[in-house]
Amino acid sequence: MEEARNAAPVRSGEIPFHKPYIAEDEIAEVLDSLRSGWITMGPKTVRFEEAFRNYMGSKNAVSMNSCTACLHLALKTIGVQEGDEVILPAFTFTATAEVVTYFRARPVLVDIDEQTFNIDVSKIEEKITGKTKALIPVHYAGQPCEMDDIIALARGRGLAVVEDAAHAVPARYKGRMIGTIGDVTCFSFYATKTLTTGEGGMATTDNGEWAERMRILRLHGISKDAWKRYTNEGSWHYDVIEAGYKYNMTDIQAALGIAQLKKVDWMWTRRKRIAEQYSASLAHLPEVRTPDVKSDRESAWHLYVIRLVPGSLTIDRNRFMEELRGIGVMTSVHFIPLFRQTYYANEFRYTSGSFPVSARLYDEILSLPIYPAMTDEDVGRVAESVEYVIKKFRK
Repeated sequence: MEEARNAAPVRSGEIPFHKPYIAEDEIAEVLDSLRSGWITMGPKTVRFEEAFRNYMGSKNAVSMNSCTACLHLALKTIGVQEGDEVILPAFTFTATAEVVTYFRARPVLVDIDEQTFNIDVSKIEEKITGKTKALIPVHYAGQPCEMDDIIALARGRGLAVVEDAAHAVPARYKGRMIGTIGDVTCFSFYATKTLTTGEGGMATTDNGEWAERMRILRLHGISKDAWKRYTNEGSWHYDVIEAGYKYNMTDIQAALGIAQLKKVDWMWTRRKRIAEQYSASLAHLPEVRTPDVKSDRESAWHLYVIRLVPGSLTIDRNRFMEELRGIGVMTSVHFIPLFRQTYYANEFRYTSGSFPVSARLYDEILSLPIYPAMTDEDVGRVAESVEYVIKKFRK
């Protein structure tokens, strides 16, 4: 009987780390775009922007081809220049810091809070200098940062707040949607995100002038409504009023976004249910720590990240993931901290010793599959697999 309880979960196919939720309505919207003949930026892109703006409750929404592009143009719009400094968490994907380097500015890293994995607000002030231009809080895994404290600090020091909300569709902080709090909020619609257009992003802001400048910059710096020059409403004549970029979204991408946005609340409810199922199933295992979301906010549950208690197992995190892979459960790690990346270590002399929480947590964490297409049986199998590996290697 004991051997049966400790047997590996029955493998019936691989459970991928992520699978986008694409149904017939997404396919129909994309086919409609293909049949219309308008496949680059056009009316459907504008329609998606309007729907997203209304959903978030922001005054403006500007679509682009990635969240990275949104972050770049947000920083350009608020006036970041060479020699400036921008504060952001050490524990994030490279894009958050990468866009700062586009300006020959310096990304200034701050360690994270051990409970939420978000930027530790208590450590921001000591990093502010006369060169600091902006703060970029990252809503890790979909849980909002301490936005009241961040906004108060920024306002007191004359700094802009550009939110990296790549994980945060939809997320709420004290009843407010992420996308309506900072000066500019940047979302990702990458293939693995909670709302996907394959590749894509959106910047929301209540500042109409900033929104208009981002619209111009995303399409070569061409004057207003450049995309209309191939329609009856537009003209062949155009004027380049600023050196811009090729950052626009396409109608094919927007078609996916329109369909995804209609079901975004359902998809969030499903991910939340999966997270609850994981937490309940793993609660009895002292070797694992499950995510803790603060009571005054709602996570988007883009990621479900567990921590392996140090010293409780005879294997490390990497081997733990290999064991799960061996029984058909794919996992990932979010993220390799910036100071462990060769470029940032060499260019800015960042070291692990300056960010002890990030350095320690990186070695303890792994992300489990969490996406709407998972069945309750899939979730149960993942949880059983985690328990199986723990029992196999516990001290």
